[in-house]
Amino acid sequence: MALVNADRIKSELNTFDIGCGDDILDKMLEQCLCNRLQGHEIVLEWVAFSTTKGGLKLSLNTLEQFEHEVLNKKYKAKPAIAKREESHNRTRDINSLHDLIKAEEEEESLLDSYSTPAKGSQKRALTTPEHPQSKRSAALIASPGLLMCSASFFPSVTPSQKYSQRGGRGEVVSTFGAVQGTRWAGRKGQTNGVQLELLEGSEDSLINNYKYMFQRLRDVRNVLTEKIEELGEELRTNFNIEEFSPVSLPAQDSVIVLGQVCCDSNGKLNSQSVLLEAGPDQGGRQVPVDLSELRDYSLFPGQVVVMEGMNTSGRKFVASKLFEGVPLPFYSTPIKQEMDMDIPDVPEQLMFLVMVACGPYTPSDGLTFDPLVDLINVIARDRPDVCILLGPFVDSKHEQIEKSLVTETFDAIFSRCVGSIVEGTKGVGCRLVFVPSQRDVHHHFIYPQPPFILPDLSKDDAKRMTLVPDPCTLLIDGVTFGLTSTDILFHMGAEEISCASGSDRFSRILKHMLTQRNYYPLYPPVEEVNMDYEKFQGYGQMPLSPDVLIVPSELRFFIKDVIGCVCVNPGRLTKGQVGGTYGRLLIQRSAPSIDGKRVSPCVAGQVVKI
Repeated sequence: MALVNADRIKSELNTFDIGCGDDILDKMLEQCLCNRLQGHEIVLEWVAFSTTKGGLKLSLNTLEQFEHEVLNKKYKAKPAIAKREESHNRTRDINSLHDLIKAEEEEESLLDSYSTPAKGSQKRALTTPEHPQSKRSAALIASPGLLMCSASFFPSVTPSQKYSQRGGRGEVVSTFGAVQGTRWAGRKGQTNGVQLELLEGSEDSLINNYKYMFQRLRDVRNVLTEKIEELGEELRTNFNIEEFSPVSLPAQDSVIVLGQVCCDSNGKLNSQSVLLEAGPDQGGRQVPVDLSELRDYSLFPGQVVVMEGMNTSGRKFVASKLFEGVPLPFYSTPIKQEMDMDIPDVPEQLMFLVMVACGPYTPSDGLTFDPLVDLINVIARDRPDVCILLGPFVDSKHEQIEKSLVTETFDAIFSRCVGSIVEGTKGVGCRLVFVPSQRDVHHHFIYPQPPFILPDLSKDDAKRMTLVPDPCTLLIDGVTFGLTSTDILFHMGAEEISCASGSDRFSRILKHMLTQRNYYPLYPPVEEVNMDYEKFQGYGQMPLSPDVLIVPSELRFFIKDVIGCVCVNPGRLTKGQVGGTYGRLLIQRSAPSIDGKRVSPCVAGQVVKI
């Protein structure tokens, strides 16, 4: 505490135009020293006291009254309690926890020496070892996962009882492929490890932060127009269409039109509110669409479609046929093609295990990272070759973060979380991939979202960590993975309308993503997604159809094949106050072709309860 003096007190009093003599200054200086106050603190206390008393004048008598009514009650009554509360409330590391335990034990021993123990309460250990240790401190020292345990994050929080009492741990809730007799373990260093990189390279990928909130409506319009033209040209070539007709031009014959689906109001899209908005080359007009003659359809706002039908009046287009979208080709290289031909039976060494988990990593009733600790134990047990961790890591929707009940900065919580993951997986030999989320409170709320920045990583840790943007396409040993942490399934599921038999909603939405060829085809986006369309045009598109598409969602977990792409919703690691799920995939480096047809490189997959 800085040294307080009379000049300082006088200067503070002059701020409020309060005059005083030397005897008053001496008295106030005495009160500061006795109550451990600074000059500005006692002056503020006096001003507050004086105001409540109707503008009391400063004198020796009034100072005594002030000391009796304010200082004695406020500052002398609970100095030890305040100090103790302060020491308990601040976030501690392992060293300060040991100091706290030691201080509490000394205090208990001191109190015991002044009290008479009740009958039967005599402590059993009358002769103690040379270095006695309490059960509390012994438990802390004995725990090998102390640096990862929830107490190292927030020592004052109580572990979630519902999470600790959960059932079905390790239960497989969804499967894909040949899971019978599958060995769910990595190669454990049998080879030099997997090759992992962004498919388009660092030069054409989003690897740095960028300035946003500067886009103009004209720029957004240009991006949407280019999307309509590009997809329209692909559909025209694929279906051998000569040309597209303007949507608003009256015609007595059947015509083929190109446009983007939109809604006639701000409400939810339905079969009566569908509009087709054409690009500039087709007139740029909006025309209502009659869907009554279509047997099967699945539409959502922002979808680029080609329709065949009639528009006799120019005011309504009656659709009779809807052309399906065309996905991009899958990844293939000459080397991979040669391996496909030469290797009839893929040895186990050419397979690798990928584990996928999505946040939040804490239960909703507390900021304990117990689910994360359990996940790290699973990683240490199964030793996957690649572990993909998607945000949120510090969830903006968590109750305690929304109410500002945390005592650390969000960046500090995130750094400690990542540090625990890195330390807990040392020696496992797996590559770590970190994907940010729109719900990460410490990161940029923009889509596409730049990768995390971790400047304090050591060289060894940086080599086995890959920080990627949301969304992105990864190339892992010749197998492509599409990743996005944004809940596109939930967003599109709320907007899609369909009249289709024999298909589920998840498959339809995923097919839309693959045929629309980008990671967020919905327009306009939901309110919680802040889209930068110029960056989205460069970094939100699919360069090809991924072999595996990771789309975590609040909706039910699944693993399924959608037009040749294995799509995985691993669920979230926590669902409210209870445990959630994670996914694991067994991938073979080179998937052999059968009769010239492509075979998915994903041999087997599971969604497992944590």
